[in-house]
Amino acid sequence: MKTFTEIRALREHLQAERFAAAGKGEDLRVGLVPTMGYLHEGHASLLRKARGENDLVVLSVFVNPIQFGPNEDFERYPRDAEKDLALAEREGVDAVFMPSVEEMYPRPTWTKVKVAELTERLCGASRPGHFDGVTTVVSKLFHIVQPARAYFGQKDAQQVAVIAQMTEDLNFDVEIVPCPIVREADGLALSSRNVYLSPEERKAALVLSRSLLQAREKAQAGGAVTAGEIRADLTRSIGGEPLADIDYVEIADFPGLSPLADTERLDDAGRGADALIAVAVKFGTTRLIDNVILTKKGMA
Repeated sequence: MKTFTEIRALREHLQAERFAAAGKGEDLRVGLVPTMGYLHEGHASLLRKARGENDLVVLSVFVNPIQFGPNEDFERYPRDAEKDLALAEREGVDAVFMPSVEEMYPRPTWTKVKVAELTERLCGASRPGHFDGVTTVVSKLFHIVQPARAYFGQKDAQQVAVIAQMTEDLNFDVEIVPCPIVREADGLALSSRNVYLSPEERKAALVLSRSLLQAREKAQAGGAVTAGEIRADLTRSIGGEPLADIDYVEIADFPGLSPLADTERLDDAGRGADALIAVAVKFGTTRLIDNVILTKKGMA
């Protein structure tokens, strides 16, 4: 495994690897896993997926400042480069890209990539500019690495939808591969920010997965259950936890993210499109997101 901190060095390495593969009459399939580090088993699952589908796996570790708002946690976002490198080595990563902020943004960023519509809902409504930062850094990584595939966790379903839209609109020759949410044994979705939770807050946060599971079961039980009923159930369930401060409880088409009307049915028989049931809730100062996706084949 090789580690790179400079764009030029990584590009030269990948170019050499592609040239060597071409000399053997082979195409080099590169898989990219973009992360902000402080890796956990959820990230490891992305790396394993990439390892199984590509000839060379690149992991990027970069806490991207332009996707953080002025009152968000950029400075205190958890970082542990040594732990990240150990996990990457264990999962068979070929190259790790760990640039500095100065390397990625050597001057003020006057050019940004913006996806309209999809970014104005859900997390975008309470985090203005966040997704502009995400799409800008991901587009930079796509240009630098030129992967065949890029892997993203479904826990941030809106991010998956936004990046897929950007990739299609800008004709990036990259396959976006969404990967399932990985949870703790008690149901809490893995997140680097879970480290912020106090023991009491972490226990309280279990209301998210518990409530989403109940919503999924009700939606798939058949009958004329509506989006309004599920929203009300989720709001009541999560709101009943004293430490929970709800940002949003939303049900939307996926990947279009258009909110479903309260009267729209969610059962598979009555719907022809996938539906995202998503929540964002604060516990103390820690904002957590979670979701389930209802499809014709069940839950993702």
